[in-house]
Amino acid sequence: PEGPLLEFGDIAKDPLGNADRCTSSRCRWPKSRNGKVKVPYVLSNTYNSDQRTVIKRAMNEFSRYTCIKFRPRRNERDYLAIQSRSGQFKRLSGRQGGQQIVSLQQYGCVYKGVVQHELIHALGFHHEQNRSDRDYYVTINYNNIIQGMEHNFRKVNTNNLGTTYDYYSVMHYGRYAFSKNRQPTIVPKPDPSVPIGQARTFDRVDIRKLNRLYKCCMMGPKLH
Repeated sequence: PEGPLLEFGDIAKDPLGNADRCTSSRCRWPKSRNGKVKVPYVLSNTYNSDQRTVIKRAMNEFSRYTCIKFRPRRNERDYLAIQSRSGQFKRLSGRQGGQQIVSLQQYGCVYKGVVQHELIHALGFHHEQNRSDRDYYVTINYNNIIQGMEHNFRKVNTNNLGTTYDYYSVMHYGRYAFSKNRQPTIVPKPDPSVPIGQARTFDRVDIRKLNRLYKCCMMGPKLH
């Protein structure tokens, strides 16, 4: 069967639309009495031991810097099903209910930054360059985009939680994303030389957004 229709490159298009549901509380994973946000998951047995280690280490960093903890599913109704499918994709940002597939292709996508990128989608966030305020910080060169891929660059009415635009976010695409001619599709401004799309792990602003959305009161280590 055909795969899902992908929007923004790795988010599977939801037939109900694509508004940022995390402007409300419906998309958030619930918080327990001890203040932890526990996100159940099932990890496919198709991954080898090294790949499972990468995925679990990427998950563990969330609990180190936020109140979010990924844990193996027991009998929870809502959970993430991490599977190796074609490319990496996830249903629209945030908790959607029931089994929620997060695809990490076994060969080519199991790296810490990619895992964290997809899990941040699952926690409620869009790509950085789709932020509602992105036009102040980047120029989108539509003339350089592959025909039919323009939707990956559409702005979303996001809840930015009082954070600054983050060129170094693990959620930011690179400057040549979906380029048809090897010319940049995303150019930072005012300084076009700022590196984008090169993050290998989440950064302080990514963590700040997660902690603000989930109202985490963190006293642990800070990400440098």
